[in-house]
Amino acid sequence: MVWFKRAKPSIRTTDKRDTPEGLWTKCDTCGAALHKKQLEDHLYTCPECGFHFRISPDQYFSFLFDEGHWDEFDGQLRAADPLMFVDTKKYPDRVRDTMAKTGKTEASRNALGKMGGSTTVISAMDFGFIGGSMGSVVGEKIARAADKSVELNAPLIVISQTGGARMMEGAFSLMQMAKTSARLSRLGERHIPYISLMTDPTTGGISASFAMLGDLNISEPKALIGFAGPRVIRDTIKRDLPEGFQRSEFLQEHGFLDLIVHRKDLREQLIRLLAHMA
Repeated sequence: MVWFKRAKPSIRTTDKRDTPEGLWTKCDTCGAALHKKQLEDHLYTCPECGFHFRISPDQYFSFLFDEGHWDEFDGQLRAADPLMFVDTKKYPDRVRDTMAKTGKTEASRNALGKMGGSTTVISAMDFGFIGGSMGSVVGEKIARAADKSVELNAPLIVISQTGGARMMEGAFSLMQMAKTSARLSRLGERHIPYISLMTDPTTGGISASFAMLGDLNISEPKALIGFAGPRVIRDTIKRDLPEGFQRSEFLQEHGFLDLIVHRKDLREQLIRLLAHMA
C-alpha cells in the first residue's frame, strides 16, 4: 500500500486572506499555501518546512493500520454531568454543541486493527473536541483500550493531543489520571508493549499521567509537551525560559523522550519498534 507520496509539490507563499477556505491551507510556520491534495499526500505535514498540522483520530487510524482498516470499540460512551457544571453555558449544552459542530462524540476514539500484520490497539485523542480534554469518558476509553490490549495480548499505542483535564468535571476528571495509570500498569505486568505518542499539544494532567508512562515515549517534531504552558511558568518564576522549552526536541535532549518521528515515517517506525518489543 502506498500511503505517502514523496514527490515534492510546488508551493507558493501567500497571505492567509488569499487562501481559499477549504481548498488551500496556510502553513503556520513558513506561510506556504498548500492545496488540500498536497496536504493529504503528505499526511498533513508541510512539504516545505515539515510543520505538522493537527489531525484527527480517524486520520491517524487510516494511515497507521494495514490497508487503512480498523474497527472502533467503545464509541457509544457519552459524557455525563456529575457536577451540574455551568460557566458561560451548561456543560451538557457545551458537549452537545461541540458534537453538532464537529460531528464527533468525544475527545478520543479507540480502534483495533493490524499493523504490519499484527493485531494492535490504538487510542487517539482529538484536540478539536473541547481542547482534547480528558473527562470521565476519555479516561474510561483509555482504560478500556488498556483492557483490550490485555485481553488480546496485543500492543497498545496511545496518541495524545490534549490541553489537559476537563475541568467542567472537576475531581471526576482528575481521578482519570490515577485510573488510566493504574490500568496501564497491567500491561507492564504482562510484558505487553505500550508506546505513547505525544503530538502537539500534550499538556496538563495527560502529560502527568499516561502520556509519560510508555515503554517508549515518542513524539512528532516540535510538539508542545509539558504540564503548565510556558507563559504560565515564565510568569510564575519571573525568569526567561530556555530556547525551545517544552518542545519535543528540548525534551528529547533532556531525557524525557526516546524518539522523535516525522509523520511520514511513523507507521514504518512503529511497526519496527513493536517487532523489537514483541
